[in-house]
Amino acid sequence: MYYIGTDLGTSAVKLLLMKENGEICNIVSKEYPLSFPRSGWSEQNPLDWWQAVTAGIRELTKNYKKEEICGISFGGQMHGLVILDENDTVIRPAILWNDGRTAKETEYLNTVIGTDKLSDYTANIAFAGFTAPKILWLQKNEPENFSRICKIMLPKDYIAYRMTGVHSCDYSDASGMLLLDVKNKCWSKEMMEICHIKENQLPALYESYEITGSLTETAAAQLGLTTNCKVAAGAGDNAAAAIGTGTVGNGGCNISLGTSGTIFISSDTFRVDENNALHSFAHADGGYHLMGCILSAASCNKWWMEEIIGTNDFAGEQESIKNLGENNVFFLPYLMGERSPHNNPNARAMFIGMTMDTTRSDMTQAVLEGVAFAMRDCYEIAKKIGISLTETKICGGGAKSPLWRKILANVLNLPVTIIESEEGPGLGGAILAAVACGEYPSVQAATEQIVKIVKTESPEPDLVAKYEKKYEYFKKLYPTVSGLYH
Repeated sequence: MYYIGTDLGTSAVKLLLMKENGEICNIVSKEYPLSFPRSGWSEQNPLDWWQAVTAGIRELTKNYKKEEICGISFGGQMHGLVILDENDTVIRPAILWNDGRTAKETEYLNTVIGTDKLSDYTANIAFAGFTAPKILWLQKNEPENFSRICKIMLPKDYIAYRMTGVHSCDYSDASGMLLLDVKNKCWSKEMMEICHIKENQLPALYESYEITGSLTETAAAQLGLTTNCKVAAGAGDNAAAAIGTGTVGNGGCNISLGTSGTIFISSDTFRVDENNALHSFAHADGGYHLMGCILSAASCNKWWMEEIIGTNDFAGEQESIKNLGENNVFFLPYLMGERSPHNNPNARAMFIGMTMDTTRSDMTQAVLEGVAFAMRDCYEIAKKIGISLTETKICGGGAKSPLWRKILANVLNLPVTIIESEEGPGLGGAILAAVACGEYPSVQAATEQIVKIVKTESPEPDLVAKYEKKYEYFKKLYPTVSGLYH
């Protein structure tokens, strides 16, 4: 039997076909446009997602028996606001996770409502990318669109709806809306009142590995599959990536170096850090997780390489970097503002420490190190609430760089393990589909069979000591320049 994992990303959907034993049989990607209507805004048309998914699944499965494709599930970009009218028609383009228009609404939630209340209601505080501030922005700035809302959805859940006709959402993705009572896994009545919405405007909640429905006749015809194909709720991209890397149960950790970057720590128990610097979310394995999210990670390197120095030879640019732990150039990686732990959408990137003998490779190295130091900022918060890690897995486009993996291992002073497949969210989605269809008794049982470690990058004591000194300098930079960001 076969299972499809759907990784609905910011620039493309990546579709993965997996056999029941975890073997990856085929992968297809389909791109779609990203719109920036104003400075700091970020939107997409949900219909573009659906067109990419339908074309991609047809291509993915064209050489396989359709009746043997038993299930589909998802990893998807989180926090995006998708709104449907009474006919389930998309009202306006989706406002995405990396959209920064909601500064006023975020400030209102954190200061007028108050972070203490928000933490009590949802286990989190407001960030500009979250869904609830977007709803408040919509009510104020597009009241006609707000009045037409019959359903509020997240990006991957719109695709699931097009497949099943069911308005669904899983707990991990719902955790990032600032509408979910994470501890008790239900919609927060207080947050619905604050956002002036009703529970019937929100989707039904499921565990990530639960079946929400089967393909409708219309969807089956569009996808080239059968109506016997089941659809599982899926997960937010980071939780799905964690499943795809086997980061489940208590004390697991995964770092994702994608467009954004995350440090994801799984836990059997619910917990919140004192200042809500880390997100406290439900996990796709049925437990919980803490997550630090930096809004620009591999995208920093892509921006530096392609837009600034004008090359696509990412590996070639890194070959000359030898002086790890000795670079005097630093980079603050806040190209799209920052979330964890600073919660400042107005933060901006900068280089500091250049001299007349600074080289191109010094600047490249600073970009890689800046992202690693930002990850360390998040890890330090986890340490303060008693979390002690023994290793971390890694996934995402940036994980393909041996140099970046080495930098991370020594900045964090943790072994960084590389798994056989780097298809984190897509593989996680396929695993969730397999669990939903009964191939495995639990998510943890599935990952123990499917996810295989192939290499470990271990920290080197001398290099760890050098990077410790550099981090002590780095962590002073944001407090020093934060007043310039207003």
